[in-house]
Amino acid sequence: MSDSSPKIKLHGFNNLTKSLSFSIYDISWAASETHRDEYIDYIDRQYNADRLTEVLNEVVGIIGANVLNVARQDYDPQGASVTMLISEESAFTSLKADLEQTAGILPDTIVAHLDKSHICIHTYPESHPQNGISTFRADIEVSTCGVISPLKALNYLIHSFDSDVVTIDYCVRGFTRDVTGKKLYIDHEISSIQNYISEDIHELYEMLDVNVCQENIFHTKMVLKAFNLEHHLVGSGTQDMQESEIQYAKKMLQKEIQEIFYARNMPDL
Repeated sequence: MSDSSPKIKLHGFNNLTKSLSFSIYDISWAASETHRDEYIDYIDRQYNADRLTEVLNEVVGIIGANVLNVARQDYDPQGASVTMLISEESAFTSLKADLEQTAGILPDTIVAHLDKSHICIHTYPESHPQNGISTFRADIEVSTCGVISPLKALNYLIHSFDSDVVTIDYCVRGFTRDVTGKKLYIDHEISSIQNYISEDIHELYEMLDVNVCQENIFHTKMVLKAFNLEHHLVGSGTQDMQESEIQYAKKMLQKEIQEIFYARNMPDL
């Protein structure tokens, strides 16, 4: 919703739930066991729980929320997860004041579902020794209630990961009421997630929508327009490959990207 849009007078708290979720895919070619191990090591260093926490802290700042609690975990052999409970600034400030007045001491961590809002990231790095493909998926969800909107963090999250394919879902659930008692099932205008994606991202990706606007459900799929083999290679470049290996890697990578984008398997090459 733009700043110039008239504000709706609500009866009580805005309890609409706005959920933005991503699956972000990075596809690489790691033909040898050594290269596959290098790929997993790189992902674990680049997207470990500490790094993911930094990303989510930025999201909290972008959407104008407050962190109530953080849970994070790195996994063996691979992957990481971070979950944050969040609230609006005003709700957190009110709780803090109440606790200071009643208890005199504010705990280091407050766990409370004030606005029933959360942000989480889970990562799934995988290698497939049978065909040289290694795939990294980050699953991200930003779910908010109240006036804070997860759409504000859309472009930042896309830029935060090296993404070949992105699938995005956005939905608004529940209802709130205006002062006359009329139920409101959405409090902002939207016809497509693409409306909120920046121009520089539009230039990089082909996009496809599947929307059910009357149900406030929106889905956008994105795939990179340009294919650069060097971008996908792990541990070596094309200078270390035979021409037949280069062509095979291209076919396998492009097949993997298309299968993920269209969510269907294709015949073996």
